[in-house]
Amino acid sequence: MDGNLQTQWEKLNWKEAEASINRLQVRIAKATKEGKWNLVKRLQYLLTHSFYAKALAVRTVTQNKGKRTAGVDGEIWITPAAKMKAVHSLTDKRYKAKPLRRIYIPKPGKNTKRPLSIPTMYDRAMQALYAMALSPVAETLADSTSFGFRKFRSTHDACEYAFITLHNEHSAEWILESDIKSCFDSISHEWLIEHIPMDKSILKQFLKAGFVFNRHLFASDRGTPQGGVLSPILANMALDGIEKMLAEVFWKCPRGRINKPTCNTRKVNLTRYADDLIITADTKETAETIKEMLTDFLKIRGLESSEEKTKITHINEGFVFLGWIFKKYKGNLFVKPSKESIKRLNEKVGSLIKDAKAWTQDNLIQKINPIIRGWANYHRHVTSKRIFTRQDHILWNQLYTWGKRRHPEKSKIWLKYRYWHQEGNRDWIFETKDSRLMSLSDIPIVRHRMVILKKNPYLDQEYFEQRILGRKGEDKFPQSTLFHFPIFELPDTERV
Repeated sequence: MDGNLQTQWEKLNWKEAEASINRLQVRIAKATKEGKWNLVKRLQYLLTHSFYAKALAVRTVTQNKGKRTAGVDGEIWITPAAKMKAVHSLTDKRYKAKPLRRIYIPKPGKNTKRPLSIPTMYDRAMQALYAMALSPVAETLADSTSFGFRKFRSTHDACEYAFITLHNEHSAEWILESDIKSCFDSISHEWLIEHIPMDKSILKQFLKAGFVFNRHLFASDRGTPQGGVLSPILANMALDGIEKMLAEVFWKCPRGRINKPTCNTRKVNLTRYADDLIITADTKETAETIKEMLTDFLKIRGLESSEEKTKITHINEGFVFLGWIFKKYKGNLFVKPSKESIKRLNEKVGSLIKDAKAWTQDNLIQKINPIIRGWANYHRHVTSKRIFTRQDHILWNQLYTWGKRRHPEKSKIWLKYRYWHQEGNRDWIFETKDSRLMSLSDIPIVRHRMVILKKNPYLDQEYFEQRILGRKGEDKFPQSTLFHFPIFELPDTERV
């Protein structure tokens, strides 16, 4: 029997499966755009009961980083036979979600920890299945300036849009910075059940499953667990509507028609990445008004802004958003890596080098390169050239200290010829025969081309295909195909 299941899994035509589900998703997006909600409901039913969709859902949860992280039942799907058996077992009939396994993982760059709730493999697959049906609706109804947890959008798109709204000499000068307090853990279940267009009985199971921590079962009366495949989509849909709220007040023309380019005299613009958002305004008073409106908007959804992170700032003072600092100097807007981001990089690399007392030079280079390459690629679209050069100097000092600690009695000249080499006019290259430490200053600064805000990945596939390819290799997306299904990766237990 297992041999038969294994053969079925290995013979699945994934391209045909992706094409079939993609066609259904396109139809759902079109029906949503036209407001045909009965048709949306029927198409979602077709998708969630499709064999191909179930197979893709199982593949989704068995190919991400959390594929070996089990839920409360301790079950994982490793073999092809187990995966195929799971495909045949996925059903909404008498479905009851099991409690989630709660763990706590460190917040990046902080001493605090955040909760991560891990569903069972079966519940993960069910969430992935219903995420396929809900994603086209979420993308079609989303705020145009929302960039987090959305297909083919990134932090760089959010950065570029914020730059566009602030760089001009006549642009807004005041910024409301807001971070929603415990967004995932606080969203009202009642609001989600009433407003999210999907099977209500299944949604209730996802939301009310509860969690297990230290062998105790806890009920969940609010929030969407961080770790669920569906959670980012639900959180985004809960926060979508801020743009419409602002439009009704600030973008409306005298005759009642909404026209942002013509009637946005208060210079109000929203940029949101997940639960982190900024709203521009012409005066501090306008920003205060928006803050009150945002408080009322969030209250309906069971949310509130974090008092510590919510503030109104003048552009000349500068503000930090998504790891960059936006600040005007003599009327010119500059976007640079934030001090916190630079500090985290130096601490991470410094800690790695400190622990590498007995490592070979090759091992050290292989560990450092991915860290600085990832950091540089993130910041290569902003004003970073001088910072990259400075970081090279800091890294040189850290590596020289590493070499001196290994050979305390050797001279600087000896260390130079032992670990550093010359190539052409360039000196002090940290390399071996097999590996070479990359230089941050060699990375070119390239302006990011922002996604066209009105484009929908389900309805404008040709545009996104061209964008993925990138005319000159400038735009690189992790997705290599438009048949992209939601994957919210869980960490391996070893990594936790």
